[in-house]
Amino acid sequence: MSDAPVVLVADDDDDILMLVRATLTAAGYDVVTARDGAAALDLLRDRPPAAAVLDIAMPMLDGLEVLTQARADPATAELPIVLLSARAQEADVARGYDLGASRYVRKPFSPKELRAVVDELVRGQPGR
Repeated sequence: MSDAPVVLVADDDDDILMLVRATLTAAGYDVVTARDGAAALDLLRDRPPAAAVLDIAMPMLDGLEVLTQARADPATAELPIVLLSARAQEADVARGYDLGASRYVRKPFSPKELRAVVDELVRGQPGR
């Protein structure tokens, strides 16, 4: 069994999912993935990861609903959650933070930036 921190990545876009998975795996994380919000919520509840990266626009449950439910559950209330979204208007970002997002990363995103955000949240240090 790996000692690598587990990060949940949820996105319905396969290309984004593969890019985020490759970026975080290369950074030393054990990445589990979901393609919709309901699956992401199930994974969060079954085995809370060290952090989660959630797309907002997903089928079943959107990322904001997953975030809301995660914050309401004592097992995941303090989990670092990064919203990764093309919804980049100021009101969208503010709503994400109001609901409890730890960080908000706008698409298109820099893999280096995303890695630095996850490293800071999980390891307490900025990424390289």
